[in-house]
Amino acid sequence: MASILDQIVAKKRDELAASAVATPLSALQGIIADRPPALDFARALGGEGISLIAEVKKASPSKGLLRADFQPTELAATYHSNGAAAISVITDSHFLGEPAHLTAVKESGASGDAPVLRKDFLFDPYQIYEARAIGADTYLLIVDILSSSQLAELIDLGRTLGMTPLVETHDAEEIATAVDAGAEIIGINNRDLHTFVTDLATTESLAPLIPAGKIIVSESGISTPEDLARLEPLGVNAVLVGEALVTAEDTAAKVRSLTGVPALLAS
Repeated sequence: MASILDQIVAKKRDELAASAVATPLSALQGIIADRPPALDFARALGGEGISLIAEVKKASPSKGLLRADFQPTELAATYHSNGAAAISVITDSHFLGEPAHLTAVKESGASGDAPVLRKDFLFDPYQIYEARAIGADTYLLIVDILSSSQLAELIDLGRTLGMTPLVETHDAEEIATAVDAGAEIIGINNRDLHTFVTDLATTESLAPLIPAGKIIVSESGISTPEDLARLEPLGVNAVLVGEALVTAEDTAAKVRSLTGVPALLAS
């Protein structure tokens, strides 16, 4: 039986074919030419302590709807004003996301000076151009769904567009592939995308395998300051948090608990 990840990627291939017909690559390139330069994702994650990449996320395949009153721009504004270093926006339909959510976040100014990451299942150059055209400053690449040559090609393409991607791994072999492909920002997903089982011990076992000089991002299963304290000795530079924020009773307070920004300074 196909895993959840396999099912998502299969549907994404169909969506890609339709998008390429509806909006040719030349049209995307025309849009990109009118966009201001992408914000520097690596620099945004380079501060002291652990930076927060806060995720705009409506639902998940495993848990269903996470936030009924889902307002992407309001969430992004809350994240930014309470200290998030970057904002991730899921644009995949399995999570009830769509490209328009990212464009709204970016063009409304809700994300401020925080880079905006397109979180999706990307495997074709067209999708990288599309990410930039809809307003993304950076994008996610998942090693598990890419060949080594595809990964290197999509990282290099991002460089030509002024973007440094987050390259997601889940085991030692994938980390080696990411490093060989030239990844500068390496994510460790604590969630197995085939089973959706999550364990922070994944970062504990894999972070030591990442060479010095790379930016390390721990993804999934992170919700408390105690989790950050567990990750900081491992050299983790940033965490990507979604579910804990969108399901919180007080999202602003939850963001501050992970950024350390006092309530009086949030604006």
